[in-house]
Amino acid sequence: MPTSPHFSLPTLIGQFENSGHQACALDLNIDFYNEILTKKSIQDSYNKAKELLPILKEEIKEVFDKNKSFNDYPFEWQNKIAKASMIDNFIRENSKKVNKTILLIENSVSIFKSKQHFYNPYLFNQANSNINLALDIFSLPYSPSQIGFSSYKNQLFKLDYDNIKYYVFDKSTNPFIEFFEKKLELIKSKNADSIGISINSSSQIIPGLTLSNMLKKNTKAHIFIGGNHFGRVSESIEKYSEIFDIFCDSLIVEEGEIPIIEHAKYIAGEIPIEKVHNLMYLKDGKIRKNRIAMPMSLNNMKAPNLDDYDFKKYFAPEIVMPFQTSRGCYWRKCSFCDHDYGLHYNIKSIDKLMNQFKMFKEKYNIDKFELIDEAISPSYMKEMSEAILRNNIKISFFCDARLESEFDEEIFKVAHKAGLKMVLWGFESGSKKIMKLINKGVDIDNRLNILKKARQAGIYNFAFIFFGFPAETKEDALETIDTICSNTDIINTYAKSVFTMGKHTKLREAPEKYGVIGKTYQEAEFSPTYTYQASGMNKKELNDIVNLCTKRAHEAYGDSLAFYLLGRELIMLYLCKYSIDDVCNFKFKK
Repeated sequence: MPTSPHFSLPTLIGQFENSGHQACALDLNIDFYNEILTKKSIQDSYNKAKELLPILKEEIKEVFDKNKSFNDYPFEWQNKIAKASMIDNFIRENSKKVNKTILLIENSVSIFKSKQHFYNPYLFNQANSNINLALDIFSLPYSPSQIGFSSYKNQLFKLDYDNIKYYVFDKSTNPFIEFFEKKLELIKSKNADSIGISINSSSQIIPGLTLSNMLKKNTKAHIFIGGNHFGRVSESIEKYSEIFDIFCDSLIVEEGEIPIIEHAKYIAGEIPIEKVHNLMYLKDGKIRKNRIAMPMSLNNMKAPNLDDYDFKKYFAPEIVMPFQTSRGCYWRKCSFCDHDYGLHYNIKSIDKLMNQFKMFKEKYNIDKFELIDEAISPSYMKEMSEAILRNNIKISFFCDARLESEFDEEIFKVAHKAGLKMVLWGFESGSKKIMKLINKGVDIDNRLNILKKARQAGIYNFAFIFFGFPAETKEDALETIDTICSNTDIINTYAKSVFTMGKHTKLREAPEKYGVIGKTYQEAEFSPTYTYQASGMNKKELNDIVNLCTKRAHEAYGDSLAFYLLGRELIMLYLCKYSIDDVCNFKFKK
C-alpha cells in the first residue's frame, strides 16, 4: 500500500548504518503512484488507448477465426485480443466519467494527504473512487495488465519462467518500463557498489524484475534480490541459471539482516562470496546456494532508518509505521498457515521496544504504529502496555493476535489506555469442525466472549475469516457467515479470503487428513501454492459462498465506513481521529 513505508528497507538500512557501511533507500513504489496519478499521465493513457483500439481491431480481424476459442490463439494474440476487449468495454461503459476523473485526479490525491479533508468520509470516498477509476484508465494501454492501489493483476500472467520473461520485456503490457527509465539516472547518481531490490509477493515480480534487468544492463553495481517470494521457491530458481545472467547477480533467501552485511563485505573484497550466508549465485556455470545463517536477534538489530523518506509523498495524512516486537509465530501449529516459513521466533525486549518508540517520536514525529508480528501474546501485550504507560510514551497502535483465553478485561483495559486502538484477530471460521482441523489451538467456545471484552474496553475488533479449506462443506461455510453477520456489535469489521495451499503449510504432511483428494500439484514453477481436489466444496460452490458472504455482510453491516477505507492503516487513522462508536456507527447514506 502506498500509505506508509514498507518495513523491510528501513530495517535493512539500519543494519548497514550500524555496521559502518553507507546505504540509502529509494521507495520507488510511492514515486510510481505519485507520478502516474496526474492529469497529464491519465489523459495521455486514455488518448493512447483510444488510438490503439482501431489498430488492434484491424489486426485481430485479419487473424480472426470463428472456429477458434480464445485459448486456441498464440499467446501474443491472446494479449492483443484481451487488450482490445478491455479498452472497448471500458470506453463504452465509462466514457462519460473520464473527463471528470482526469479533472479531479490531482485533487483526489491531495485529499488522501490532507489532514483537513482525509477525515471527511464523503470526501475520502469520492477521492478513493476517482483514484481507482484513474488507475483503470492508466492501465488501459497496458491491458491485460491492470494496476490497482496496491496490486498488479493480469488474467494471463502465470508464475512460470517463460511467462514472467514475456511480461518483463513486453513494452505493450509492462506499465513499469517507462517509469523505471525515468528513474535510471537518479539511481545511477548514487554510485552504488551494490543495489538490492525487495520482491515480497507475486504482484511485485514484474516490476521487481523489470527494474533488476534494467539496472544489470545499465550500471556496474552488483544487483541482488531479496524479499519473501523467491525464498519460498528457491528450488525452482535452481533450474534457471539465466536468471543470474539477465536479472541479478545474486539472490538472498530467508531473513536478510546478517546476509546483507556479509554481502557488503564481499563487495568490498573483505570475504569470498562463499562466506555470505543465505546467498544464491552463479559460479563456474552452476548455481550455488550457501548455508543458511541463524537469524539476527531483534535485540541486536539497529532501529529502522527512515532518513531517506519523504513522508509527504505517502497517500495518508499521517504515517502509520509498520514495526515488529517479535518475529515468527509463537504457536506455529496451524495446519493451514505457512507465514512463519523461514522465520525463527524471537522477541524484542521491552526496554529496547520503549527506546525505539521514543526514537520514532523524537526523530521522525511518528506516533502511530502497526505491529506486524504474526501474533502478540497476551503476556507480552500486558507487559508492553504497562511499560508504555510507565514511560509516559504517547502513541497509538494496532496489532494481530490469536483469540487466547488469557486475554481478559485487565489486559484489554491497560492496552487500550496505552494506545491500542484495534486488534486483527485470526477468527478463521465459525465451524467447530474446521477450527479443529486447522489446529488453531484456542478455546472455540470462548472466542466471542473475548471479542466482547475487547469491545467493552474500547478496542475495535477486526476478524480475519477464510473459506475453501479442503474439508469445508457449504454447511461449514454458512456457520462462518452466520457468526460474522450475527455479531456485528463485537465483530466491528472483517476481511475474507479464499484458502490457498502454501508449499510449506503443515497440512501438506498429511493432506488426506484435511480433505485433500489424491495428489497435489504446484500451480506454476514460481508459485508458492499448490492445486488440489477437495472433498468439500467445488469451485462453483466456493465462489457462490464468497458472494453470499459479501451480500449478507452488506445487509448486516450496511454501508459501513470500514468497507470503504483502504487497508487497516486507514481504519487505524480514523480510530485515532474519532471515537470507536463514531467509526462503528457511521454508514454512508445512499
